[in-house]
Amino acid sequence: MSTAAFFTADEVSLERKADVDVETCTSTAATEIDEVYEVNKCIRWIQQRNLQRVALQFPDELMCDAVSVTSAISKAVESQVFILGDTSYGSCCVDEVAAQHYNADSLIHFGRTCLSPTQRLPVLYVFGRSQMEVADCEEKFRGWFHDTTSPIVLLYGTVYSHAIDKITAALEADYHHLVVSVLDIPNHCSTYLQGQGDCTSCQKQGLKVTKCGRTFWLPEECNLSNYSMFYIGCESLTLTNLMMTFNTNLFYSYNPSSQVFRKECVNINRKLMKRFYMIEKAKDAHIVGIVVGTLGIKDYLQVINRLKDIVKKSGKKSYTFVVGKLNEAKLANFMEIDVFVLVACAENSLLDSSDFYKPIVTPYELEIACNTERDWTADYVTDFRSLLPGGDNYVAMPDTFEAQTDVSLVTGKLRTIGVTEDKDIVSTAMIPRNQNMAVSEVPADTAGEYLASRSWRGLEQKLGETEVTKALEGQKGIAAGYTNEPETNS
Repeated sequence: MSTAAFFTADEVSLERKADVDVETCTSTAATEIDEVYEVNKCIRWIQQRNLQRVALQFPDELMCDAVSVTSAISKAVESQVFILGDTSYGSCCVDEVAAQHYNADSLIHFGRTCLSPTQRLPVLYVFGRSQMEVADCEEKFRGWFHDTTSPIVLLYGTVYSHAIDKITAALEADYHHLVVSVLDIPNHCSTYLQGQGDCTSCQKQGLKVTKCGRTFWLPEECNLSNYSMFYIGCESLTLTNLMMTFNTNLFYSYNPSSQVFRKECVNINRKLMKRFYMIEKAKDAHIVGIVVGTLGIKDYLQVINRLKDIVKKSGKKSYTFVVGKLNEAKLANFMEIDVFVLVACAENSLLDSSDFYKPIVTPYELEIACNTERDWTADYVTDFRSLLPGGDNYVAMPDTFEAQTDVSLVTGKLRTIGVTEDKDIVSTAMIPRNQNMAVSEVPADTAGEYLASRSWRGLEQKLGETEVTKALEGQKGIAAGYTNEPETNS
């Protein structure tokens, strides 16, 4: 194995502190590293494929074990193994782009994952083995579900998949209508879990349901709406995504960390109405910002192109942004945008935009707002790949959008969706005025028009007016102490 050290110009190493909650980041005992992180499985995977440069991706909460895991793998292989110190987007997604920046030919992803399919590099998923008391889970499950004939679907977080075999064995003898889901591990067909996998050689009889990276089979005579959902895992984006997707089912959860079993009482109808409000804001928008929240999920470029087409046909303007991890300050730089649409994995797309200056919607919500062939229903789609041709929720766009006028439920004003023939003709016969008879502002149709209407447009270039001066050598070193600064005694 070869190693490399990185230094500044003055060979002073930089110490970076990761934004990690110390209370949730506890190191795994050295004797348990091999089992928890399945080191032997990682070694076999590298050797069988004769990989040369392997990137290891850890979420922040597992960074404290990253060095130990890397060292254990490196000792057994001749390949170069290195750690991805940070991810461009959510840690649940495989960061193929960052790995390729370091010429990696493969990647091992540790910890919780959204199970979004990748398209560039071979990827091995190692979920880890978060602690769980199977006996306590079984006891509380029986305490809540006294009726053994109750139809129940068992769902779980990826980090607890190692315990599902034991839980199933303890319950299936008495609960004959218990349905256990299987993880859809991308590009992977093995006996990793329960001897089943999402492949042609692993099929069951009945109605197959595949959503949120999970698959389960229901008896053909059964209806999904009659089933209760039992989720094993902590409160997370995974649980939120499942509840929004299966929004007509009752949800129960068991938190292995706190050993609390509860009925989820989240008002899904209220959340759906909040999302419907976002759709109305998207219908009112004149300028749409398409925010790229992933560069690794399969078919993300196709979704972006589809969104551009829909926005154009609906008579709106669109601009595309790649900003990395989102925050309020980044998007506040684009005040001309009326609404943003986030193209990200299913778990990160449901972003609470209450702290942002402008609403942030999902591709599904923008389709409802702009695609006249799609209507709002109780179903909710978080996976943008299902909106593409061949997907379960694909709705073809009309070749031409006939202009439709309705009343906004937010502003109470008339709005038009679609391109009219006289779109570019500006009439001066009537000038809109407000109640004070002052000329009211006309919404900008492009970012250029918005910028032209602003009183401050940024720094002025003043081409030809600024005197040309000779470039001078700047400071050298790091911000903690430049080499040309005098030493101070503290």
